[in-house]
Amino acid sequence: MAFSIGPYTITTPLVLAPMAGVTDLPFRKLCHAQGAGLVVSEMVTSDVRLWDSNKSRTRLVHDYEVSPRSVQIAGSDPAMMAQAARQNVELGAQIIDINMGCPAKKVLNKAAGSALLQNETLVREILESVVNSVDVPVTLKIRTGWSPQHRNGVTIAKIAEQCGIQALAVHGRTRACKFAGAAEYDTIAEIKDTISIPVLANGDINTAEKAHQVLQHTGADAVMIGRAAQGRPWIFKEISHYLNTGELLPPPGRSTIQKLVMQHVRNLHEFYGEYLGVRIARKHVGWYLQTLADTSSFRRQFNAIESATLQLEQLDHFFTSLPE
Repeated sequence: MAFSIGPYTITTPLVLAPMAGVTDLPFRKLCHAQGAGLVVSEMVTSDVRLWDSNKSRTRLVHDYEVSPRSVQIAGSDPAMMAQAARQNVELGAQIIDINMGCPAKKVLNKAAGSALLQNETLVREILESVVNSVDVPVTLKIRTGWSPQHRNGVTIAKIAEQCGIQALAVHGRTRACKFAGAAEYDTIAEIKDTISIPVLANGDINTAEKAHQVLQHTGADAVMIGRAAQGRPWIFKEISHYLNTGELLPPPGRSTIQKLVMQHVRNLHEFYGEYLGVRIARKHVGWYLQTLADTSSFRRQFNAIESATLQLEQLDHFFTSLPE
């Protein structure tokens, strides 16, 4: 089930969703190694004046990236979005992804993300501006509409195709729904029937069987996985195996998870440096512990550690004490 974005062929129909504060370079490389066909960067503001912050600097590291390098930008000003796209391409981005799906308050307050869905004229202006400003493929992420009463995802999808967008990811909720309730896939199926560019289905896909069901129901070219990969990046391997064989892959054993978590934490320390790396490792380890259904006091102990070496020692000790 390969699909193409411009000159790039994505051989596996599994895409890591861009998530601010989560899908940094170490996590993207990990998910790619676990079977994601395409991984998308954290959202980068379109205001290049803010790029000198520590947060933006780490998000703009496009070296050593998994190819094709897809970078997501967010904003509501067509000229600023075009400038951000151009500068990201200069920094090595090979695909520019536009965020019109984020429901976070601080993004909506700037009339960006999914807030844009209520202004179809501005959507067209932004898409045309970005597509015309770069010579790399531009993709778009949206929701099914502004609210359950205003599901204009099909209209937005048509605009996107007309403007030269080369793939469209659709989260099966409206802006008003945020992450509440269940995702619906009928609108995604309708969008897939309406446009000819690749469509990526997103929302509540947290098992291999669910991924298969959503692909069947929507006819989408791929599924996009977000929150389900937090603490469980091997979900890509599980889905890929199920799509290829119809059989469920046994869950990874303790030693496999230990090796993966330890390497992930080492990579965070190396990428961010000790001070930030230790702190960012805490949330990722917290997600792994949730996946393991750990009820011990280890998470509290781990969160108090200030040293990279000690974090790795304590993780090693924790996993070694678990049954295989």
